[in-house]
Amino acid sequence: MSELSVGMMAPDFDLEADGGDRISLSGLKGNPVVVYFYPKDDTPGCTKEAIAFSGLQDEFAALNTTIVGISPDTAAKHDKFKAKHDLTVRLAADTETLAAQAYGAWVEKNMYGKKYMGVERSTFLVDGHGKIAQVWRKVKVPGHAEAVLEAVRAL
Repeated sequence: MSELSVGMMAPDFDLEADGGDRISLSGLKGNPVVVYFYPKDDTPGCTKEAIAFSGLQDEFAALNTTIVGISPDTAAKHDKFKAKHDLTVRLAADTETLAAQAYGAWVEKNMYGKKYMGVERSTFLVDGHGKIAQVWRKVKVPGHAEAVLEAVRAL
């Protein structure tokens, strides 16, 4: 599969979400969507990233932009994660990693010499027409949510 890049149509997904809902990219069409993939609920970097996006939620909402965080965790785990950290972003359960694979965020990782498959922290800004407007791979959390907000403002 070729890597997603700016100008390509973003792959649709239809996933179980927090609060017992389902969320799909096609269901959000017409407005920008920030789709961010993260490895695991309640780990230090993932928690900081979710808190940062939640902290800017009102500014994204003012730009009619939905933020969707996606990880392999279950929707029930997402509910606990949201409650524990007072998160306001939508979280989707990609338990079979199909969305992560479609976006190229499911990659071979290497930790302490052990290779395994996992989620590479990645963010995709999808415009109101379903096209990818910007891609961030191997995201470093500090300042990232602010950078994404700037990109939304520039749409």
